[in-house]
Amino acid sequence: MTESVALYDLSPAFRLMILGIVVAAGPLAWVWLRNRQAPMPRRLATLTALTLFLTFDLVLFGAFTRLTDSGLGCPDWPGCYGDASPIGARAEISQAQAALPTGPVTHTKAWIEMIHRYLATGVGVLLLVLAATSWVRRHELPLSPWWPVATLVWVCVQGAFGALTVTMKLKPLIVTLHLLGGLILLALICKQAVLYAQADGRQRPREVSPGLRGALAAGFALLWLQVALGGWVSTNYAVLACTDFPKCQGTWWPPMALREGFELWRPLGMTGAGEPITFAALTGIHYVHRLMAYLLLPVLWALAWRLHRAGLGAQARWLAGLALLQLVTGLSNVVLGWPLLAAVLHTGGAAALVVVFTWALATSRVTGVAQAPSPAPVPPAGMRGSSGAADRPAAASPGGHAA
Repeated sequence: MTESVALYDLSPAFRLMILGIVVAAGPLAWVWLRNRQAPMPRRLATLTALTLFLTFDLVLFGAFTRLTDSGLGCPDWPGCYGDASPIGARAEISQAQAALPTGPVTHTKAWIEMIHRYLATGVGVLLLVLAATSWVRRHELPLSPWWPVATLVWVCVQGAFGALTVTMKLKPLIVTLHLLGGLILLALICKQAVLYAQADGRQRPREVSPGLRGALAAGFALLWLQVALGGWVSTNYAVLACTDFPKCQGTWWPPMALREGFELWRPLGMTGAGEPITFAALTGIHYVHRLMAYLLLPVLWALAWRLHRAGLGAQARWLAGLALLQLVTGLSNVVLGWPLLAAVLHTGGAAALVVVFTWALATSRVTGVAQAPSPAPVPPAGMRGSSGAADRPAAASPGGHAA
């Protein structure tokens, strides 16, 4: 028998903040050394792009944490059994692992969970630096300081959901909202990266028709719905409810309990009434996500074609390529039994799609008059190739990880 663990223990919070500062020190030093002669707007633009890349990596590592069942590797928050690292909690972790070797607490899972928290704290420090510097130097900057301030507030909300993920024992709704919150954070940082690029003259707004702008907004809304459905599939472990394609369980319309499957407020693996969730409910969760994919993928490819015709070739290529990636990784999850690499890449592809849609919307503006094509827009630094060309993924590119 293991001792009960307090869900919240703030005693290691100060040490975790110190670790977050250490994690953030490297990126901050790199930005300062690379841009020490540059004006403040250029420094903040570089730091924003780097933070976008690191936040994308954080989303990927969060998916890895969830998919390796490491979300409860440390059953308290913000530390691990009241300590700032699994090293100090070695005895408690060993006791829990001995009592339940295949349970949620093992040394490996504890390290995965705490590394995720260290990375999140480091990103939070970077966003704090961006918000504080932007506010103090607001008269020198080309964009409102409220953008980084709002982003800092949102990352605090994300931290709260991270705590609830642990203390509410991976309740599917909380974990799904935590995933969506991470993607909203990506969109907020990407918007700022584009604004800095436009103010610096490295990217020009592209004038598009009202119809294309509206289609982009509608496609973005569909993407958010599909991401929410995909998160619900993952957090309910419903991926393997259908292991064949294109049919499910040998039929085009398998038995589904949709009301039970989409009951939002309930524990993991249970209904709101405390009964084990049925296989038909898991099937319904999986199949609705699959049906939505049949709608979304043609929409993404049609939007890519329209963006290409409108002169937004870089965004078009990213959109088409990421849609293909989502198709391949989604099929791999089904027919190969949910391999870890495909599952992480599937989440990464969804995150990269959010970045590309934000980039396209932030780069475009409505006009009623057609404009002659201009050079391809330069993407945010996190999605630009080493030569600066917009049509090639970079080693440090969010989309590059997903593609």
